[in-house]
Amino acid sequence: MEWTDEQRSMVAAVEDFCRREAGSRAQRQQLTDGGRETHSPELYRKMAELGWLGLSLPEEHGGGGAGIVDLCLFLEATSRAMAPIGGFTTSIIVAATYERFGSPEQQKLILNGVARGAVEAIAMSEPEAGSDVANLSCRAERRGDEFVVNGQKTWCSNAHLAEHILLVARTSGRAGEHSGLTMFQVPTTAAGLVVAGIETMGGREVNDLYFTDCVLPADAVVGQVDAGWKQLMAGLNMERLILASLMLGTAQRAFDDVVAYVKQRRQFRRPIGSFQVLRHRLADLATEIECARLLVYSTAAELDRTPGAVLPRASSMAKLKATETARRVALDAMQMMGGYGYATEFDMERLVRSSIVSTVYGGTSEIQREIIARTYGLTDELR
Repeated sequence: MEWTDEQRSMVAAVEDFCRREAGSRAQRQQLTDGGRETHSPELYRKMAELGWLGLSLPEEHGGGGAGIVDLCLFLEATSRAMAPIGGFTTSIIVAATYERFGSPEQQKLILNGVARGAVEAIAMSEPEAGSDVANLSCRAERRGDEFVVNGQKTWCSNAHLAEHILLVARTSGRAGEHSGLTMFQVPTTAAGLVVAGIETMGGREVNDLYFTDCVLPADAVVGQVDAGWKQLMAGLNMERLILASLMLGTAQRAFDDVVAYVKQRRQFRRPIGSFQVLRHRLADLATEIECARLLVYSTAAELDRTPGAVLPRASSMAKLKATETARRVALDAMQMMGGYGYATEFDMERLVRSSIVSTVYGGTSEIQREIIARTYGLTDELR
């Protein structure tokens, strides 16, 4: 891909900032409570002051008005630098939904907030509704001019950091139906909402949400009542490309680190990178990373050319390829580093954990393959 001078300058500035502020493992450990947190409010505020958090948001809401390619470049660069800004991912996904469907008042609150450094979260998954989004049962019952929410959400990334939750709840119909879903803006301070952290391999990332008679005003609806499914589908391009860009950066970082390691690690009186078995393995990984990069940026460029287009095949391919590549690169890199790849004093173990979960969140690899297959007319109804 060919980048403009402005894009190259932006990436160089982001890389320089990350080197200065979070370039060493010691710095990142200090910013993240020893690696337990994925988000540093301190670093995030500095990025907000530089205008990077609003890079792709409209200028009237404090953003830079840049395109999706620019956003992907920023995401890849910060991920490659291992910058602890985990709250940005969900925030920009949520912002895209409000930009498309929110009222002017909602847009002003959320988009301006994200640009200045507020974290936002989205709640879809439930104990019995993960890949099967239609099986949502958390219900928002209309009572006069209000909605009363009862139910549970789970695996909600960054809810413990967020100012608001973009809630997807059932307002009509039964579990198992795509119709009858509605999006709501819920302050994390709302009465009747409890946020409870879930301990994971990655530290403090995800949460359970419990709604007990949580009352929301009618103007908390984002978009239209019962149109939540269509609104979700409209935003999947952005979500998949965001996750793909993050994992592209993770794959590149794992590759960079292992190449540096095999050049200096000596066994049998020579660097281990001089052995053909490792040279060829690294050549294959480098090729896979470049394939993923071309797929991610060609899809992003197409979306910049045709705003509002829905590209289920291309965006699912990008997410599938980038996440599966990141997992392969990180696991192979750990193997090549031996015990050092497993030790917590090195970054590789963190890259392994991050890459493994990437094939699960935002739509599993299996779901991405199913979506891609369906775009070719291949369904389980074929006989």
